[in-house]
Amino acid sequence: MIDLSCNIAGISFKNPIVMASGTFGFGREYSGFYDINKLGGFVGKGLTLQPKEGNNGTRMAETAAGMMNSIGLENPGIHAFLTQECAYWQSLDTVRIVNLGGGTLEDYRAGAELIQEHEQRVRKETGRSSIDMIELNISCPNVKEGGMAFGIQTDAARHVVRAVRNKTNLPLIVKLSPGAENLAEMAIMCEHEGADALSLINTISAMKIDIRKRKSVFEHGYAGLSGPAIKPIALRMVHQVAHAVTLPILGMGGITTAEDVIEFIMAGADAVQVGTANFINLRTGPDLIEGVTAWMEQEGVQSLDEIRGIIS
Repeated sequence: MIDLSCNIAGISFKNPIVMASGTFGFGREYSGFYDINKLGGFVGKGLTLQPKEGNNGTRMAETAAGMMNSIGLENPGIHAFLTQECAYWQSLDTVRIVNLGGGTLEDYRAGAELIQEHEQRVRKETGRSSIDMIELNISCPNVKEGGMAFGIQTDAARHVVRAVRNKTNLPLIVKLSPGAENLAEMAIMCEHEGADALSLINTISAMKIDIRKRKSVFEHGYAGLSGPAIKPIALRMVHQVAHAVTLPILGMGGITTAEDVIEFIMAGADAVQVGTANFINLRTGPDLIEGVTAWMEQEGVQSLDEIRGIIS
């Protein structure tokens, strides 16, 4: 029997296919195309303490082998999510992960506290969970320190990881930025501060210019590049981090095929997150699950543990 299951921080995943934040809404959006309970899990749209309208102007643009986005963390806010979406999440039979962002340390702390209190209440009243894990997005700008993302400098990120860890006992995934000054050092810090897992990489800062208007396509100049164009970079970073820490890793960056998934597993990822591919193929989730299963059958691999991290 082919076994696609994996365990991350005590949470059991049916398979390693997890949908990435910002590409899957809160799950409802894709439930009309296939049974999302077939997925290993999904990460909801990034949330902040207060609602955000996001950036003005162009928000998305295609580029060679990928796409760029400058959404600006548009979201309904944590309060609205907890009251409007969690009942639906509770009905699902897949791993449900909240993505938490913030502009200040206080925002992160307050957001984590709200999520923790809500989940405790739900479990006490119903005996069931609605949120399985928190993914901490440390790529958000620190508005008190000139806008530099928390995830660039290890010391700045340390305060965020520690603050959130102290406010929740839910399994904590820290999402790492490819722009970190020292990615391995950042990963080691997260392990020391009590993170249960890591996810990487986030989008890569990039630029697109309108040569007729003679200005950047995006109002803020730069945008986040994702898709197949960044896969070789993401794969290298996952491999490096896997050799630096013992934490489980959810690898991401340009995954569109079953072969991509296998590469990330071989590089040391325990599971993968899939983002841009969802905009190319609305049935990417089940297609990847079927593709990985077929590869394992062809190669005589019974469990992903047989190939995980085999690249030295």
